[in-house]
Amino acid sequence: MNGKLAGKVALVTGASKGIGQGLAVGLAAAGARVAVNYKIDAAGAESTCTQIKQGGGEAEAFPADIGSKSAFEQLVSQVCDRFGRLDVLVNNATRTRFGPVFELTEEDFDDVVNTNLRGPFFGSVAAARRMLGQGGGSIINISSCAAKLMVAHHSSYTMAKGGLEALTRQLALELAPKIRVNAIAPAPTSTARNRGYDPDYDRKWGSVIPAGRVAYVQDYVGPCVFLASDDSAFLTGQILNVDGGWTLRGFTPDLSTFDYSHDRSRE
Repeated sequence: MNGKLAGKVALVTGASKGIGQGLAVGLAAAGARVAVNYKIDAAGAESTCTQIKQGGGEAEAFPADIGSKSAFEQLVSQVCDRFGRLDVLVNNATRTRFGPVFELTEEDFDDVVNTNLRGPFFGSVAAARRMLGQGGGSIINISSCAAKLMVAHHSSYTMAKGGLEALTRQLALELAPKIRVNAIAPAPTSTARNRGYDPDYDRKWGSVIPAGRVAYVQDYVGPCVFLASDDSAFLTGQILNVDGGWTLRGFTPDLSTFDYSHDRSRE
């Protein structure tokens, strides 16, 4: 395939649905061969691969719990064995355990931190070792605007995403000049998961965003391709808020009716 990412190999974690799926398809459309990671949603990962292949791209699904250091390291090895290299790592996989701070358990805490922060740390280090051996690469962390704007019931998630942004800056410094590390911070986004919290999610959140709407998965594809490509060769350690101006205002809708009761069963 022709495109800005022709000849590159990208690994996207948590790419069986939502933002991760959209980013995997978008990176492939820009020419990258894509490793589609998933934890348990094999059907979703295969759907992502099918979309990529139907568009003329190349993709393969790789199961792994990226919250595990050894599993993430093995994932990186498997991708490099299959595709021969790794140029782009997108740390997208995320876990949520929303609820009042007094109700969060140690299990909730560990699940959120392992997936959102611990995994990306060890996975990025493993990927960086490979990238340094081939001359360079790009690591893109998917954070959240919640890391800047305190949102009710998001304590462990906000903490983990804030750590991910600090990790972004730290690795950008330590891995320069060959490896660039940046982050995208999404706004409230129209996904099946978020609409599960409240069927009126899109309208409620769109009412507090200056752009007048929530984000859609496709809104993140262009920024991700940019950060993965040589177009951003002089950009590292940056947090790109793709938020329709939400962080300029910082209001949230009334969250009291949002149903977070199914969070523990989500994968």
